[in-house]
Amino acid sequence: MSINVLDQYLPANTHPFLKKWFADYFIHIKITKNRNSKLGDYRRLPDKSHQITVNSTLDKQLFFFVLTHELAHLLAFEKFKFRISAHGKEWKDTFREMLLESLEIYSDDLKPIIIRFSKSPKANFMASPELVRYFHIEDSEDQSIFVENLLINDEFRYKGDEYKILEKKKKLYLCVNLENSKKYLFRPLAKVEKLNLDEQK
Repeated sequence: MSINVLDQYLPANTHPFLKKWFADYFIHIKITKNRNSKLGDYRRLPDKSHQITVNSTLDKQLFFFVLTHELAHLLAFEKFKFRISAHGKEWKDTFREMLLESLEIYSDDLKPIIIRFSKSPKANFMASPELVRYFHIEDSEDQSIFVENLLINDEFRYKGDEYKILEKKKKLYLCVNLENSKKYLFRPLAKVEKLNLDEQK
């Protein structure tokens, strides 16, 4: 897929950066349907070419961010000849440099978030609360909310099971399963369904 075909998914003025990063690499770019489990991925193919996939439903700025994330894998692996871990120091340094180099692409309100994120890039987008909040699009039919928006003793449903929030432990929330009384830790940005008063036990 040529860079031009990507235009409909990208913010303006990204070509100079993509042309520099793509360089002489042979890359298959695949635009996929929405995947809840991941926003994009990178893999090196048996013929030594590269494949990057990115979800088609992403906001344009987020699409560029995810594409940059995946291209950072390619560049880091090529530079260090695959003797590195997928999200190790080499990838973080590469991703940081690419984010700061292309900072002008992002809107003014997003730039400070990108700068803060770049200080210690996370492998998982969901581990970056500021970015998740920035790009979260409310769905009027979606009744789910983040665990961090609930109160202590609130009850919620997650993957068919019902829980109650007991306390906040550092950055996680300690909850008890109302069926088996086992305790579990939830991330602040886990999406759950709050139980109505008449549903609560």
